[in-house]
Amino acid sequence: TSSASNSWSVISILILGAKSDIAISIANKFAMEGNSLQLAARKVKELEKLKTELQSKYKIEITLHEFDALDVMNNSKFIDSLDSLPDIAISTIGLMSSQKENEKNLNKEILIMRTNYEGPVSIFSELADRFEKRGSGMLIGFSSVAGERGRSSNYIYGSAKAGFSQYLSGLRSRLEDKGVHVMTVLPGYVFTKMTKSMKLPNFLTAQPDGLATYLIKAIKKKKNTIYYLPIWKIIILIIRFIPEVIFKKLKF
Repeated sequence: TSSASNSWSVISILILGAKSDIAISIANKFAMEGNSLQLAARKVKELEKLKTELQSKYKIEITLHEFDALDVMNNSKFIDSLDSLPDIAISTIGLMSSQKENEKNLNKEILIMRTNYEGPVSIFSELADRFEKRGSGMLIGFSSVAGERGRSSNYIYGSAKAGFSQYLSGLRSRLEDKGVHVMTVLPGYVFTKMTKSMKLPNFLTAQPDGLATYLIKAIKKKKNTIYYLPIWKIIILIIRFIPEVIFKKLKF
């Protein structure tokens, strides 16, 4: 298996959480460039139509794999079931609900934390060991700007994403000289099924296709951490430096 820096025509991409709108856009963009795809998700058979369309259009190899991010004890078995160890693994795994709903329902709160942290960290840890042993590969994790600082409106979701971001940062350092690159994606707001109930400002909200195109460019440059819309860099910088005595009074 070749590393992510080699010819794109032989690159194998594993997408975890492959039914999300962002994941489907990413799959389309990689397919256009001739890459083979391993799409993994719960009820993955729902992607049969997408598989058929992409294979017909781009003449690429696509395999579908049943995967539950919370079934962490079977991660090794899942990776063994793949036709080959991928060159790039991308996690778009995530779940979000309202903060009020999380506070009222402990089970939902736990589900949010496990889905956004435990699940992706567990599978990436297994993949990282195998990539390190091989001496090549790339791990790309979708975190969130919500994890940059705790806010009253989404601190359960945000805290899980904060943990995931820190995990990716540490993993990046660990694998820096092992031939394995780790990228953190902080996309900001994106128009998806998960955010359709939210009133999002257009100038701060990305389209999945645009994000996917930008991601591929960032992969080729081996970026460490990326925001899609540049304005998010400025927003996060400001948020980080607001004194806590003031920040805790901001209800947003």
